[in-house]
This record gives sequence, structure tokens and C-alpha cells, in this order.
Amino acid sequence: MIRMLRWLSISVVALLPSMLVADPSRVSFSTAPTQMERFDYVEIIASVRTPDARNPFTDASLTGTLETTDSSRHWSVEGFADSDDGSVFRIRFMPIAVGDYNYTVTYRQGDFQQTATGTFHAVEAHRRGILSVDPAYPWHFIWTGTGEHFFFNGTTAYFLMGWKEEHTINFSIERLHRLKVNRMRVAIAGREGTFFGEPVMNGPSWSVFLTPWHAQNTDDYTHPGFDYSRFNVSYWQRFDRMLKFARERDMNISLVLDMNDSHVHPDPGSADEHRFIRYAVARFGAFSNITWDLGDDLDSFRDEKWTHETGMLLQGWDPYRHLETSHPVHIEHQDRASSWFGFTSYQEWSRDQHRLMLESRKLQEKTARIIPQTNEEYGYEDHYPLWALPGSDSSDVLRRTAWDIAMAGAYQTAGETARRGTNIWPDTGGGWMNARGDDTMTMFLGYGHMVDFFASFEWWKTNPHDELVDNGNYCLADPGETYAVYLPHAGHVTIQLLPGRYRAYWFSATTGEKIDLPDASDPSWTSPDAPDHNDWALLLQSK
Repeated sequence: MIRMLRWLSISVVALLPSMLVADPSRVSFSTAPTQMERFDYVEIIASVRTPDARNPFTDASLTGTLETTDSSRHWSVEGFADSDDGSVFRIRFMPIAVGDYNYTVTYRQGDFQQTATGTFHAVEAHRRGILSVDPAYPWHFIWTGTGEHFFFNGTTAYFLMGWKEEHTINFSIERLHRLKVNRMRVAIAGREGTFFGEPVMNGPSWSVFLTPWHAQNTDDYTHPGFDYSRFNVSYWQRFDRMLKFARERDMNISLVLDMNDSHVHPDPGSADEHRFIRYAVARFGAFSNITWDLGDDLDSFRDEKWTHETGMLLQGWDPYRHLETSHPVHIEHQDRASSWFGFTSYQEWSRDQHRLMLESRKLQEKTARIIPQTNEEYGYEDHYPLWALPGSDSSDVLRRTAWDIAMAGAYQTAGETARRGTNIWPDTGGGWMNARGDDTMTMFLGYGHMVDFFASFEWWKTNPHDELVDNGNYCLADPGETYAVYLPHAGHVTIQLLPGRYRAYWFSATTGEKIDLPDASDPSWTSPDAPDHNDWALLLQSK
């Protein structure tokens, strides 16, 4: 009997950590400010003074609801553990309209739960808000906060979060913002085992070994020993700060969930994988400046069934319905007709992009569901894998390719040269691998001219009309109102115009120079020869 009692005592002591629940008197909630800007977020903190959850990421939760006071809108929102010991949980509410809101938050652990409620008022502050598909012109994007159209001009920065110093992350975002880049593809999880011949390497300032989970061997490429049930909170907190810095510059961040090249992933469809995605949604969903990407080179480590099912799950988990996409190696793997799929994200490196993106629009039309078409990987500056011909990825070729894509009524993401080195002399770059650059990297100056040209007219009202021009030139038109023409090889062009009188000017695609022309009025108007032998654009607008 004594032995049995001792055994029972030892067993009960061993079970105590999992049996204990938080003391209601020791869980407290912060309160929301009385006033908050629309498209910012309210953060409620649940503080557990004596945490006893064995694993706060699996054994406790913070959930909530947000509702307009007239009950016309309702959102269910998940919170997240923000400390390894379970002492801090957070939940974030983003008001998408001006007005009064009620919220409820509930902390749960085992049989214990505690709830708090509150109110706040959202005011208009003219934040651009969430990026969405324009319902009136669905080939294009719109900021829901201001109604402004978004000329998608992106770059890759997969391992931005590999920088050790946050000032480098911020400087890189600020530099790209100045260059009129407004979107960055950034990985949440991923590792790289090869550097593709680029002068970059792991070192004291930067690493390609991203660590969203706790790891036994962080620097082991293939066997990091991730504990998929426990998140590396400090890594995610740095991500928060990056997103906030980017948001204040209206920089859209494409959150790439994972990278094929790492070869280290949670099992597909597993509880570990779902926990990872839900944690990302809970943590980042209240940032207005994000979109979701299910994975880079996705079809190399997940199949189409997984893509569809996970895209639908993510759509349901994200209370704010940020745009989603996927980035497969093979462009036929596009879930075009599904409600979760917000826009295409091609990976296609040919130099026939104008034809490709026109065909992409036709494929989309067949689904009877129009969404924007983008190619987010068509080459990296000065990057020459075996399949790339010499010179095919020069800055000038890529700049011209960007025009080819835009003149098909589509959008693009490009990658800067990595030749200035990371942890390799002169150690001032990194480009498409990590976003850092210096003043010798000028490719995006040329892209900025393209942005300026399109921003000078209502490009979202135009459609491809190459049949209206000759000599292999490209035309976007809102017939009778606007004709934008690109001449890849200079020369002259004849444009078939609807009756009217049109202001006209040349625009240098290489320098941004603008040269006014006499008004155009002939139904079949022929331009003078372009000012030089570089590529030029023409813009004709009704008077």
C-alpha cells in the first residue's frame, strides 16, 4: 500500500504541469485606445502573470470577435502567443471602415477561460488600406482605403529577414521605395543550399537560414531540427517591425510562406503546417500591406490538390481576405477559377513576354472570372543560370521586358543584381536575394520611368489593342479617350484613332524625357520618327 501511494504521488506530480490551469485573477487584458485610424490595428494584450501552459503555442489560445456597433459587420479573429513561457498573448483588430466597434477577447487554457470586452472608434486617416482587385476593372489592383489604383512594380527579396541588423532591413525597404518599387516578395520560412553562382554567402551580417521555429541546429541546412510546435518569437517580432516600417511607406509585402529549395518543411496538410499558417495569419493579418503567396516553386514540393485546399483554408482563416496567390515553376499550375486565387504569379523566363501575358489574359477569360495577371519571375539582373543566354538578363533587357509585360495589360516583379556582394567584397549588395543595394545598382531607375508613364494616365481603363498599330508595336487603348503605344525598336507608328482631337507626346523609356508633339486628329495618324534609336512610348489623350 505504501509503495502504491508513493507511485500515485509521483504520477500526480508528473502530471501536474499539464493539469494546471491559469488562475483567473492572474490573467489581465489591456484596453484599446478610444480612437484608432482606419486600416491601422488595435492590439489587445493578454498578460498571464504565472503561466503554466506546457506549450503556449498548442495548449492555450486567445480568440476574439470584432463587430461594428450596428452589428452590420462581424469578424472572427485569432490571437497568438508572443512569449516562449506563455506570459504574453496578443490579438490584433483592423477596422476597415470609419465608425464605432465592439470587441470581445477570450483567453482559454484547458477548462479555464476569461473574457474581456471593449470599444473603440475608427477615424479616417487616408491610409491606402488593403490591396484588392478593382471590381470595376478587374484586370487591375486597387487600394481599398483610398480607391487609388496600384501599378504593381515588384521585386524579389526572399531572404530579407536573414539580415541580423534591422537598420539594414529598413534601409533596403527605404531605398526600394525611393526607386518606385511598391512590392517585395519576402519569405517567412526557407533555407538555401546553393547561391546560384552569386557572390553571396552566409556570414556575420546575413544568413539564408530563416528560423521561424525553434531549432536544435540553426546553421545546419538540411537538418536544423525544427520543433514545429514552438515558434521562434524573436524572429516573428522582427517581422512585425519590418511590416510596420514597410506599411508606412505603402510598400506591399508578399508573404511567401515557404521555399522549395529548403527541402525542410512541415508535412503537407499536417497539424504542424496548419499551425504555422494560422500563426502567420493571426500575427500578420491585421497589417493592411500584405498579400499571401503559398510558396515559391510551389509545385516542386506541393501538388495542385494541396494548393487548392490550402488556398481555401487560408481564405477562411484570414478575416480580412488579403489577396492570395501561388508561385509554381510551371505556369499551367494556376488555380484560376477558385475564389481564393487573387492573381497569377508566373515564373517564366522567355523573352516573348508580351505574347505570353496576352495569352494569359485569354486563359483567364475562359474561366469567366477576371483577375490581374502577373509574371513575378522572368529573370534576375546579371544572373545567368545554364538556361539563360549571355546578355539575356542585363538590366536593359529586363527593363524592356517589363514594358512588354505592362503593354499586355499585365504586371511584373523583377530582381536586382546580386553582384555587389553579401559577406563578400565589396559587401554592399545582395539584390534579388536579400533586397540590399547601393548607388551603382541603377536598373530600377529605368523601371521608375515606366511607372511615371503609366501614372500619367488612367491605365486601368485601357486594354491591349495591338491591332490599332503597325510595325510590331504595342498599344493599350481606351478607344476615343487614350492611346498608349510602345515602340520597342523606335522608328514611327501609325495609329487607328476614333474621330477626335488628341494631345500627343513622346516619352523616353530610357530617360523619362517628355517631348510634346502637335495634336493628332487624323483617323489614321502617323507619328514622326522617334527622337533616337532607343525604345520610346507615345501617349495620345483626347482633348
